[in-house]
Amino acid sequence: MSAHLRANLWLLSLTVLICCVLYPLALWAIGQSVFPDKTAGSLIIEDGKVIGSRLIAQPFTRPEYFWPRPSAVSYDASASGGSNLAANNPKLRERVVQTLSKLHWQKDIPADLVMTSGSGLDPHITLENAYYQLERVADAWAQKIGKKPQQIRTRIEKILHEKASAPLGGLAGVPLVNVLEVNLALRDILEVTSE
Repeated sequence: MSAHLRANLWLLSLTVLICCVLYPLALWAIGQSVFPDKTAGSLIIEDGKVIGSRLIAQPFTRPEYFWPRPSAVSYDASASGGSNLAANNPKLRERVVQTLSKLHWQKDIPADLVMTSGSGLDPHITLENAYYQLERVADAWAQKIGKKPQQIRTRIEKILHEKASAPLGGLAGVPLVNVLEVNLALRDILEVTSE
C-alpha cells in the first residue's frame, strides 16, 4: 500500500513540475527569444509612454481618424467578450441603428463598421470599411491642415495600401488594416505636411 502511495505522490509531483513549471518556463523562453515584441504585448511606445497595442483596439472618435469596429466591452481588454446578441435581438438592432445615425450613411455599408468582433477588441477593420470612412477622414484632415481634400485622399489611400494585408499572406480572407497603425501613420505624415 505505501509503495502505491509513494508512486502516486511521485507521479503527482512529476506532473506538477512538468505542467506547472517546466512547460510554462519553456514557452516563456521560446517566446522571449523568438517573438520578443509579441510576448511584450506588441506595444507602441512614443516618448517613453505606451500609446497602445497592435493587438487590442482602442476607441477613436475624432473625424480625422479611422474608427475601429464597435466594441461590446467598451475596448476594455480585461473584459474581452462579444455581445452574443442574435440577429433578431432588438438590442442589437438598436445598437446598429445608433451607430448608423452617427455615420449619416447613404449607401451599403461594410458589416464590420456596425458589428462587433467576437472579442470586442479586434484592432483591424477591412479595407472596404476604411474606404467607406475615407471621405470623412480626408475632408477632416484637409480642413485641419488647409489642403485640398483630393490631395489628402490620395495620400491616405497610399497609406491604406501600404498598411493593408490579408491573413496568411493573402491566401485567406479580405485585406485588413490595423486602425491604430493607420491613424499613427496619418498623424505622422499629414501633420508634418501642414508645417
